[in-house]
Amino acid sequence: MGRMSTGAGRGRYGEAVFRPEQAGEGDRIDLGALTYDDMTMDRLRALGAGPGWNCLDVGAGTGTVARRLIEEAGVAGVLAVDRDVRFLAAHPRAGLEVLEADVSAPDFDPGRRFQLVHARFVLMHLPSWRQVIARLGGLLAEGGVLVLSDAIDLTSPTAPQTPYTRVMQAMWQGLRETIGTDVSWVAQYPQHVRDAGLVSVAAEIRVPPLIPGSPISRFWVGTWDRARESIVATGLVDDTTIEEAVRYLGSPDCAALSPGMITAWGRRPLPV
Repeated sequence: MGRMSTGAGRGRYGEAVFRPEQAGEGDRIDLGALTYDDMTMDRLRALGAGPGWNCLDVGAGTGTVARRLIEEAGVAGVLAVDRDVRFLAAHPRAGLEVLEADVSAPDFDPGRRFQLVHARFVLMHLPSWRQVIARLGGLLAEGGVLVLSDAIDLTSPTAPQTPYTRVMQAMWQGLRETIGTDVSWVAQYPQHVRDAGLVSVAAEIRVPPLIPGSPISRFWVGTWDRARESIVATGLVDDTTIEEAVRYLGSPDCAALSPGMITAWGRRPLPV
């Protein structure tokens, strides 16, 4: 799960909320990885990630995708980038290179090109996401593939107003006001990737099931806990509503949709 900077709202991801030094933050990130890594790896391997590929993993979090690319897909190497690399540095392995950097900085350039550039749950936290898409596309070798994933909100205005949906709606608003998180644009991901000059563009949405005790249910409970101040500050819910939503996620009566993950991809054209 990515932890790059935002520069929007009143703070930044990793500072105003989701601080890496906070006890249990690495575990929260890994709950997301348990939910989404298989989906991500299925797509990366289907796009050809394998022996001989040099890869860039942006906002690499605890490094689960980077390590699986090496261990399972057999890629030549992965450069894992994050604004705070403490979790990456805790799990070194051959073929994994770690770089502490901010991908939203105008001068970000690792000085090489890659067959795969991947970022998951990163751009939705960046006000400069348009520029970052273009920048990441520019880091592709000829024929290389850019793969971008972010959350897509499935809580529509007509959704039943249960404690769960109310907390989810308040979470998105609170994170936007606090650190600039914005998922309103991600449904147009394919067009944005195409606008970056890439070809063979496509996208998919995967939605993990909300099952009591599952990694994704525990991930949202941990996320609400860390973002509680910004959630309550919206005025849409209070602490009691959050606790009701937490109990609902752990109940056999739970019947709701988690936010989904949209993944879009495109290739840098080969020379004519």
